[in-house]
Amino acid sequence: MQFDLDRDDTAENDPLMVQSVVKAFRLLSVFDADRSPLSLTQLSRLLKYDKSTVQRFAHTLVNLGYLRKDPESKRFEMSVKTLELGHHYIRANALVDRAMPSLMQLHRQSQETVNLTILDDTDIVFLARLTSPDMADTRVIIGSRVAAFCTAPGRAILSRLPRNEAIAILETSDRRPFTPTTTWLMPELVAKLDLAAELGYATAFEELFPGDLSIAAPVLNRRGQCVAAVNVSLSRAKYEPEQLEKDFTHILVAAAHSISGLSGFRGSPAS
Repeated sequence: MQFDLDRDDTAENDPLMVQSVVKAFRLLSVFDADRSPLSLTQLSRLLKYDKSTVQRFAHTLVNLGYLRKDPESKRFEMSVKTLELGHHYIRANALVDRAMPSLMQLHRQSQETVNLTILDDTDIVFLARLTSPDMADTRVIIGSRVAAFCTAPGRAILSRLPRNEAIAILETSDRRPFTPTTTWLMPELVAKLDLAAELGYATAFEELFPGDLSIAAPVLNRRGQCVAAVNVSLSRAKYEPEQLEKDFTHILVAAAHSISGLSGFRGSPAS
């Protein structure tokens, strides 16, 4: 879950919400690659809480092991213990567990990077990732989230959602050109979702990262609802888009169908 640091409306208006828990998770959500480590003053400014409140929550999280305080600089950063939360989620996730044999087979067949992703708000989140031997891009790891609108997995998932739901997600997305070839205007995006729904798979060629080509197919549960996407990602230096679709569409769609038809998988990704 991502917190909007400028809004507490939902939390404040919900009588069942425990405000101390909200504040603790908001504090943890502040830290990222661009904002770590942070001082109490910086945390107070970012969170818009008074300094004494931030100090109490930071102190508690340090004692619980989820934050680390540098004894010299007095700045805070997330500790390795925070990884346990994501680790427990992945280990307990039925979709990841049951999809892994199909992902491994797809990885062996393609010899390229294979991912399993789910949709969370306007982003996709990586639940499993098997990289190719020559994979040099380390920007994406398990737990990473990227915009759905300009990625093949995101479009594969959105193409199987009810039209009004998919449009609403696109409209609230941070649509902008990440590269010169990013499709980010609504008419073109809607057209790509329509094409993905027709073909049964989606593509994105150098739309998020230069040189990255990706093709993805939706994963369905037994109710026919889209719960995830599986994709193959590779370098433009090795393939042209047309060759990518020709060589990988069949094995990709077969993998997605295999995961979709796994015995016992009925619910959401977390079930």
